[in-house]
Amino acid sequence: MNRFIAALLFCLASAASAQNYPNHPVRIVAPFGPGAPDTVARLLATGLQAELGQPFVVENKPGANGIIGTQAVTSAAPDGYTLLVTSTSIVVNPSMQKTLPYDLSKDIVPVTNIATGEALILGVNASLPAKNVQELIALSKQPGSRLSYGSPGIGNTLHLASELFKARTGMQMEHVPYKGAGPAIAALIGGEIQVMIMTPPLSLPHIRAGKIRPLAYTHTHRAAFLPDVPTMREAGVNGMEVDGGWYGLFAPAHTPAATVERLQAATHKALADPKLRERFEALALTPVANPPAEFRKFFYEQIKAYAEMVRIAGIQPE
Repeated sequence: MNRFIAALLFCLASAASAQNYPNHPVRIVAPFGPGAPDTVARLLATGLQAELGQPFVVENKPGANGIIGTQAVTSAAPDGYTLLVTSTSIVVNPSMQKTLPYDLSKDIVPVTNIATGEALILGVNASLPAKNVQELIALSKQPGSRLSYGSPGIGNTLHLASELFKARTGMQMEHVPYKGAGPAIAALIGGEIQVMIMTPPLSLPHIRAGKIRPLAYTHTHRAAFLPDVPTMREAGVNGMEVDGGWYGLFAPAHTPAATVERLQAATHKALADPKLRERFEALALTPVANPPAEFRKFFYEQIKAYAEMVRIAGIQPE
């Protein structure tokens, strides 16, 4: 009976705490530098601050494909005042790394899927003499070809998609990892690398400015925002239907369920605001804000799905 009373008192205390949450500023860790996760975190912070009445401050902790920032959150107090906003890379890392400093099944709580991207864009430096995918493949196979592609880091979803592209086409390209998608795209524009598979949020402004030439879209249909760019299948590459990933909100394990639910409800309400939705849609992202249980199921399914993609791409864990 004493245990029952103690458990009941704990639940009541947690519920009361959640009703008062938050009562001081909340830190959102973005485990990358400038790029889509950082942008999504800052947009979400604006919405949550408006809904919950406390500052939500974004802190960038880049490094090791998001592992450093994720570890900072998994080791934080489970009180709802340290949160994580990250990309699909979080579910790729278990297949790309032999060991991780945390266990995704025990050390983190999926709160909600903030937004999803439809697909990815294969682009090249505007000066590269390849006007389509087949010309790019041919160029890579010429004697003395030294093509290189960039990504936000080893194990990132864009790295994985690029290796899958190489496996599907037989292309020869050297991988050059950068500390974020922003630096990688800057390198593409500057000619340090020649090829990159990118998310629409960061690449579209440069595509529209003529600095990057888009060659293909990794979906079953063409993008509404790039109607003249063929799908990978239309470009002659099968088995390259890759979605544009997603951006999730997470909390440390043992964060009270009532706090998690309050965060999800506030996210859902914030993303219902037409002005904020418009800002996400301008980045070719679709707001989601699904319930924690639904996102949790999706999260673990994604870990398995990307493990299979790693296997197909023939990448060995490091």
